[in-house]
Amino acid sequence: MEKTDYKLLSKITDASKYEGAYNIRKNGKGIERKVTENINIVSKQDNLGIEIYVKENTKFEFVHIPVIITQSGLKDVVYNDFYIGKNANVVIIAGCGIHNDHHNDSEHNGIHRFYLEEGAKVKYIEKHYGEGKGNGKRILNPVTEIYLKNGSRLEMESLQIKGVDSTIRTTKGELSENTSLTISEKIMTSNCQYAKTIFDIALNGQNASTKVISRSVATEESIQQFESKITGNAKCFGHVECDSIIKDNAKVIAIPEIIANNVEANLIHEAAIGKIAGEQLIKLMTLGLNEKEAEKVIINGFLGTA
Repeated sequence: MEKTDYKLLSKITDASKYEGAYNIRKNGKGIERKVTENINIVSKQDNLGIEIYVKENTKFEFVHIPVIITQSGLKDVVYNDFYIGKNANVVIIAGCGIHNDHHNDSEHNGIHRFYLEEGAKVKYIEKHYGEGKGNGKRILNPVTEIYLKNGSRLEMESLQIKGVDSTIRTTKGELSENTSLTISEKIMTSNCQYAKTIFDIALNGQNASTKVISRSVATEESIQQFESKITGNAKCFGHVECDSIIKDNAKVIAIPEIIANNVEANLIHEAAIGKIAGEQLIKLMTLGLNEKEAEKVIINGFLGTA
């Protein structure tokens, strides 16, 4: 790998140490892989991508699956399937970094499907980052499909703060009884960037629950769109919270949809869009910060990136 590769990896994952299993993909091809006694990674036979198998009762192991793109004009599509065994408990760290110094668009579309067996627990961390001096766009369109069996839990953290020109992020989930899905999303857009988020979660089993928290900042001429659909088909709980800060000439759209098909489905949607409060700026400026510095502090605190 080259210096640029390591820089990209450092933005989306800890490239200095990979604990456990890992698979590194560069410019549409796998370049490094490691498996462990409890975690196996194999290449798909019928499509581009990998299959990750975690044995039942595996505890506190890590899987890293970063993707980097340095080739301008490349459109990379990959299908990764995760099979998490009964009562396993693992951390999966993914993400994509794109470096584009030229005039052709570079694009990565990652389709990740999670199949959790009974009692399994997964923490899934996904970071997206773009950089480069060229006019070519950096495009990321991740799709995440989640299938939870009885008693399983998945916690997802998604972060996109810099350099992505266009993204459509789609997350779909089907939850059985006594399952839990927690999603935390943080997005910042600037210039003429576009970001769209789609959540479509079906709570099919008794006592299934989901909590979705989206924090976003839209600045300059950028556009963001947040769509969420929570369907309650049993006694269940769903809570969606979307908060956005808007600046300059940016545009933010929030489209909530909640569907209760059971009298005991408890579904809540909250959305708030607004500018930075003036009293916050004044308070920080009295401490010696100028307006831009004060705005940066507020935004970093809002997104939890300070």
